[in-house]
Amino acid sequence: MRRAALRLCAFSRGLLAPGRGLTQGPQDPKKWGHFHIQEVRDKLREIVGASTNWRDHVRAMEERKLLHTFLAKSQEGLPPRRMKDSYIEVLLPLGSEPELREKYLTVQNTVRFGRILEDLDSLGVLICYMHTKNHATKMSPLSIVTALVDKIDMCKRSLSPEQDIKFSGHVSWVGKTSMEVKMQMFQLHGDEFCPVLDATFVMVARDSDNKGPAFVNQLIPETPEEEELFRQGELNKGRRIALSSASLLKVAPSAQERTTIHEMFLSTLDPKTISFQSRVLPPGAVWMEGTKLKSLEICHPQERNIFNRIFGGFLMRKAYELAWATACSFGGSRPFVVAVDDIMFQKPVDVGSLLFLSSQVCFTHNNYIQVRVHSEVASLQSKEHTTTNVFHFTFMSEKDVPLVFPRTYGESMLYLDGQRHFNSMSTPDTLRKNGLADP
Repeated sequence: MRRAALRLCAFSRGLLAPGRGLTQGPQDPKKWGHFHIQEVRDKLREIVGASTNWRDHVRAMEERKLLHTFLAKSQEGLPPRRMKDSYIEVLLPLGSEPELREKYLTVQNTVRFGRILEDLDSLGVLICYMHTKNHATKMSPLSIVTALVDKIDMCKRSLSPEQDIKFSGHVSWVGKTSMEVKMQMFQLHGDEFCPVLDATFVMVARDSDNKGPAFVNQLIPETPEEEELFRQGELNKGRRIALSSASLLKVAPSAQERTTIHEMFLSTLDPKTISFQSRVLPPGAVWMEGTKLKSLEICHPQERNIFNRIFGGFLMRKAYELAWATACSFGGSRPFVVAVDDIMFQKPVDVGSLLFLSSQVCFTHNNYIQVRVHSEVASLQSKEHTTTNVFHFTFMSEKDVPLVFPRTYGESMLYLDGQRHFNSMSTPDTLRKNGLADP
């Protein structure tokens, strides 16, 4: 365990050493040219021209429409950018500013991972605004929103609320109207910042009033390391297209997956009746339908983003906390998050909406719990529900957990989808064993 920790810290030193790629700069916190975590959303409001008062939000958004003239007619009309142009470091000073700690504190005296998700979402947007900065105008003509949380992989156990945390990140790949952002999180141990997580987000650029796509600056890799990051971004795009094409909502399960479901079905048949209708659970197993938890949120103006829709980080925090409670209730012990992946923001959530969250265990393996959270909204005037997000979280419990068995065909598809997400987890096996973070 100690060797692994030393290797992680050595990796951190390599990333932060001057001359090694993007993450240049001194490690002394007093010497960093960083943002304070509370400055991130203030900076975003300044870039967009968003109002801090809800009563002024309509006027502020109307003023943004005047920025349409600054939008590029083509990508070639924008100056290309380097990865280091968008590089940012942000300090979350939990150790040096105790008054900030309460917001991030769990009852187990660890750091709330849901709050970290909020910070990552805001940071990803700010990084993209640094990449697309238009020097001709103080406010950006672009509306940049989170399209997808591609992957968050953890590499550390519970975080200490008494040590400073640092985020860093930059744009790693660019399409015509979309950008991939790579972010890392470190926590101070002694005089070293050791890695905590790696995150990959995909952001999209929209026009000034967020109604249509907008072009973004091209990205020019300058070193072999940057070229590899850019190449990985292309591969990630191809992987997402392939996964979408192979979705169980579009095509039938593979032969191996069909065999898995059939074998599970056979194992639940009652040997006394020899009937397809009579089902019994194997010893120590649980029906999937019995693992559900639900919640309802009223979307107040306080939770709005800079475009006066509900903040994506707030949605992720609420979904994560429900997933954590589901894993905790199911496993009977405190779960630790291992990975978050494939969170697609399908539809924005308006202020004033009713947000319905439904969480369910859909796959288990040894002491791992795969939880799916479905998010849908309805207005106060309409009873029609619309899906906005589906969240996937992988947890590790402190002890082995029961197997879950689907009873219906629909649940069988949820089981296979959960299995696919679990198998796609890229967190190293040597780090998975330790468990990771609390809600």
